[in-house]
This record gives sequence, C-alpha cells and structure tokens, in this order.
Amino acid sequence: MSPPHKTAPRDFATRPFTLWKEVATAYLAPAVTAGLGGFLSGRPELTRAAFTSIGATSALVACFVGAWLHHRGRPRRWTTSAPRPVLTLALAIAAAGIGGLAGWFGGDWLPSHTPVPDAAWLERLRIDLPLSAALAAAIVTWRWHGTTSRRQA
Repeated sequence: MSPPHKTAPRDFATRPFTLWKEVATAYLAPAVTAGLGGFLSGRPELTRAAFTSIGATSALVACFVGAWLHHRGRPRRWTTSAPRPVLTLALAIAAAGIGGLAGWFGGDWLPSHTPVPDAAWLERLRIDLPLSAALAAAIVTWRWHGTTSRRQA
C-alpha cells in the first residue's frame, strides 16, 4: 500500500505590488498585441493606434488606478475588504466611463469646436479609449487585490 498523499500547505511567495512594473506591462501587452494584429491584418492605422492611443491609455489608467489603490503603501480598508470581482468590475466600469467621455471629447467635440482637423484617427478614440481603460483597470485591480489578500492571510 502506498502512503496517503498529503499536500503541504502552500506558502505563497507573494510578490509585492510594484507600480512601475504594472504600468510597463499595461503599455506593452496591448501595444504589442494590437500592433501585431494590425501588422498581420494589413491595417496600419491599428498598428499606429496600438502604440499611441491603446498603449498610452492603458499605461495611464494603470498608473492612476494602481496609485489610487496602493495609496502610499497603505490600502484603503474598503478596497481590501470588497470582494475581488466586485471591486474589479466597479473600477473597470468607472474607467470605461471616463475613457468613453475622453473618446467622445477627442472624436466629436474637439474637431467641431477647435481648429483640430477631423482626422480618421480621432474616430478610433471612441473605441480605443474606453476599451483600453476598462481592460487596464480590471487587470491592475485584479492583480493588486490578489497581492493584498495574500499578504493579509
């Protein structure tokens, strides 16, 4: 007979939340993915947007959301006690709303009220900004909450 299989309790080597790494990842992951997609599909406007509006929006949102969550190394009590999916969804929706307003401003309001020409790349902002903002906020929040919940246990 074989001895009963026992699993040792896992000691998670929790990596601390490092904002600059999250921001770099938030820029590179969508920029490279969308850039490659644009290159392979023969859409140069997507390749340009990947490294500008898509990647930059993701990095900016990751920086703001990560800094707000981290709050000088001491997270707010309600953010750590909120269920991970609820906090992630709430911040993703808020970021998408702000990104949507910024996309509307850049795509519609700006060309009609300023001398900025109505360029085709401005139309992309209505999709790029809210989508990039929501994804970056969701990923950073999910990862941040994972590091704080393991640290508290």
